[in-house]
Amino acid sequence: MSQTTPVTGSGSDAAGHAEKQGSVALYIWIGAILAVLTFVEVAVYLIEAFEAVEVPILIILSTVKLLLVVMYFMHLKMDHRALTWLFLSGVVLAVFMVSALVVLYHVLPRFT
Repeated sequence: MSQTTPVTGSGSDAAGHAEKQGSVALYIWIGAILAVLTFVEVAVYLIEAFEAVEVPILIILSTVKLLLVVMYFMHLKMDHRALTWLFLSGVVLAVFMVSALVVLYHVLPRFT
């Protein structure tokens, strides 16, 4: 009895999938952008001149980093658009909740 290996697809399917995911250079660029954004976050935190606008800047930078990681490293960019909108609605809700809590606990007590 000889065993045969079933053919599941042609080689062009694998090449097309790899091409759809992006090249290694793209992921290196995304990693470099994430590193620069992290450096900027640390700089904003350490520089006292940014104290008045520190929280909004950090929220925006963190959201950008989250979107880059999700869209490229979790391959959401290659998935169906409905999944992208579903995830982004959760991100918007999370940013709204964090912003509301910052206002509630850090901004409003100053006015009482």
